[in-house]
Amino acid sequence: MNRPQVNEYPKWADVYISLVKDDVIITLEKQVKDFVNFINSLTDKGDYAYAEGKWTIKQLVGHIIDTERILAYRMLCFVRGDKNPLPGFDEDAYVSHAHFQDRSLFSLGEEFAAMRTANLYLIKSLNEEELDRAGIANGVPITPRALAYFIAGHLIHHKNVIEERYL
Repeated sequence: MNRPQVNEYPKWADVYISLVKDDVIITLEKQVKDFVNFINSLTDKGDYAYAEGKWTIKQLVGHIIDTERILAYRMLCFVRGDKNPLPGFDEDAYVSHAHFQDRSLFSLGEEFAAMRTANLYLIKSLNEEELDRAGIANGVPITPRALAYFIAGHLIHHKNVIEERYL
């Protein structure tokens, strides 16, 4: 899959998309095992937040899962030709309404791996025409190609945050 062009996504998404240095499919596949192993190594820190008002590691992993679900849904809508604009989402509200603190990091890791594996089937099935089918999400146009890179980069970003601020 070719790297998305800057006109395929909003400027703020470049923070995530620019983090993907290698082939996005290989990156997405590698992240399944690597991220699960990473969070499983943190089992004694799952309820830790580095500052007052910040998410715990469990909440951060839950946020990664929620966000990927939403981005994959957007991708599905766009590749299937749905022209309806899709809403944004309030990530803080999603986390506050979840109960990630009641789950183990192992459980969250299993969910992440299952979800990512399913999303990879979709992503790998797409042809160039489908990858170019932009749609509107949160008021801005974005392509499925950019969403695939966003998914990979979003995980890289948050893994970096865990390494820099939580460990």
